[in-house]
Amino acid sequence: MMGVARRHVVCAMSGGVDSAVAALLLRRRAGYDVTGVFMNNWDMVDEKGICQGNQDSEDAYKVCQMLNIPFRQVSYVKEYWNEVFSYLLNEYEVGRTPNPDIICNKYIKFNYFLHYAMDNLGADAIATGHYARTSLEDNEVFQQKYARRPPGLFRNRFEVRNTVKLLQGADHSKDQTFFLSQISQEALHKTIFPLGDLTKDFVKKIAAEHQLHHVLKKKESMGLCFVGKRDFSEFLLEYLEPRPGNFVSIEDGKVIGTHRGCFLYTFGQKAKLKDCRNAWFVVDKNIASGELFVAPCRDHPALYRDLLRTSRVHWIAEEPPAELVRDKMMECNFRFQHLMALAPCTLTLNQDGSVWLTLAKPMRDLTAGQFAVFYKGDECLGSGMILRLGPSVFTLQQGKKRESTAMNMPADEVTVQPTK
Repeated sequence: MMGVARRHVVCAMSGGVDSAVAALLLRRRAGYDVTGVFMNNWDMVDEKGICQGNQDSEDAYKVCQMLNIPFRQVSYVKEYWNEVFSYLLNEYEVGRTPNPDIICNKYIKFNYFLHYAMDNLGADAIATGHYARTSLEDNEVFQQKYARRPPGLFRNRFEVRNTVKLLQGADHSKDQTFFLSQISQEALHKTIFPLGDLTKDFVKKIAAEHQLHHVLKKKESMGLCFVGKRDFSEFLLEYLEPRPGNFVSIEDGKVIGTHRGCFLYTFGQKAKLKDCRNAWFVVDKNIASGELFVAPCRDHPALYRDLLRTSRVHWIAEEPPAELVRDKMMECNFRFQHLMALAPCTLTLNQDGSVWLTLAKPMRDLTAGQFAVFYKGDECLGSGMILRLGPSVFTLQQGKKRESTAMNMPADEVTVQPTK
């Protein structure tokens, strides 16, 4: 009697506890052959600072040794530079604040790594340590046919396919669907998330029980994807030329300090002012003039907005959702930062596939360059990059004050400005 065919799963290893436990859980499943792969995506030769890449690789190798599974390394230095890091620098130069981790997942982990695992290692599926789930059971993942899709802007709306939904992890406090909101159906069809139904505490317990102490004691990775934690302003200045400008008070237009470049600041960030006792916070930018507008408190109305426009939205399962196509509007929830509370909003579909997003109430720190990620219940619908912001509450208040002043002025005191 012939034995049941074994399934080959290639697990992305980061050198952290989550990917280690993901590989462990796969290794313990009957009929699975597991290979661990560490991705090297940053050229250490170019570094002036300290990067954890070498240590992470050693930790991942040690996990594979302990689990008695093959270990591989693959380099995507060029791909990371072209697809992720160049994008990051370009976004900062035009005044936006990018999210490279979302782009890294889209182009590196769930594109180049996926194809490497399938084409070079003969994988039946890939796996990562993300806290996320899909609508497929593991055995259904193995049944999905693997074929590279030709590059194109649109999916065929009439194509018959088994659409896979991306669902939040059971541990909502660790859910990572935010970072996966740009990945393709092709990737979701062939991906397993072993930690999707687990809590972080339980994952740590599993690691401790299996003596994976060298990864368990490591701190959570909080830095730029693959580059690590560092003084980010100084890191950027290694690649971008300083563009000095002024800090300007949003309230009275007075110059209160200078800075080395608008790209070093994002909305809501504390301004570095030498001669000010009180803290000031960045609320707006004028890239052309190099001015950073600041306000004297963290909750200033200049930081609150209720309207934004995205780039063309990447819809994960349904492109676009039928409700949005039918009604041109759709209510859902969104976030633009990982693990921030979901906020109710209304989407209005534009002809180019972008959306206008209107919030039920103004939100602080909405930032161009970040991704607006959309949810309905536990399902992550997809995301679009924030390209434009509506007027701030402060701007609207100032407009109302001017209107009120003009209405209360005697008619002979109202000055009409000549048109040019």
